[in-house]
Amino acid sequence: MQIYRVDEPRLGALRIREWRHRARHALALLLLLLLIVATGLTLLDNSTAPLPTKVFHALWDGVNLVTTLGDFSDFDERQKIFMLAAMLATMLVAALAISMLTGLLSGDDVMVYRENRAMERKLEQLSGHVVVVGFRSLGETVAERLRAAGETVLVLAADQAVANRASDRGHLVLLGARDVFDDVLRRAKLERAKAMIVTSPDMNDNLAITLMARTMNQSLTIVVPGENDLRKTLLKTAGASEVVIADDLVASAIVDKLTLHTKVTP
Repeated sequence: MQIYRVDEPRLGALRIREWRHRARHALALLLLLLLIVATGLTLLDNSTAPLPTKVFHALWDGVNLVTTLGDFSDFDERQKIFMLAAMLATMLVAALAISMLTGLLSGDDVMVYRENRAMERKLEQLSGHVVVVGFRSLGETVAERLRAAGETVLVLAADQAVANRASDRGHLVLLGARDVFDDVLRRAKLERAKAMIVTSPDMNDNLAITLMARTMNQSLTIVVPGENDLRKTLLKTAGASEVVIADDLVASAIVDKLTLHTKVTP
């Protein structure tokens, strides 16, 4: 999936922060346990070795205990009893750490958060791309043909199902509800885009999107389908570079076909 969700759930970021907070707590517990073990082993060491040597051996054994390597030096009875208690404490701390950390990073909201962060990096590198607003029949056809022509396509969608379909086709996608679509446009890097093609089925939305996009980039090429001459005038006033009226195209194609057929008929 390659979808950036403008209105991503904030719970994902909160879960990440909570996981980091708990991870720091778990690490602090392990370090505290290591300190306790090292101090205890140093105090229980009755050898004639210098204090620095005793401390080093105690730290070595403590690290082996905490990391479960199990390479311990020879212990007397008191040290063995102490290490048994330390082993139990280590297992308890490890179990607590696992219970604190497990499951926090597996939720859908965390997946969305991670996907957004990855997409942010891709969006920052976008330049010379073509923005396609909408991915229904017309938008999908336009996006596929642009990609076949070697263009980088960024699809803007307001519906999750539409965004999923565009992502499944391999396009980069920006997803945002209609009430935050101005934010979607701001994140589409229009200042570095080659062109924008507006294919929303709602003509009023197309008018509003064209106006917002023109405000964000005065030199951007904006192509929009129109219903009639009145709508074409409105879209041109809003900032559309080109307005394509479907009926005109179909009529021209029919006349061209008819003319060609008439010329070749004896």
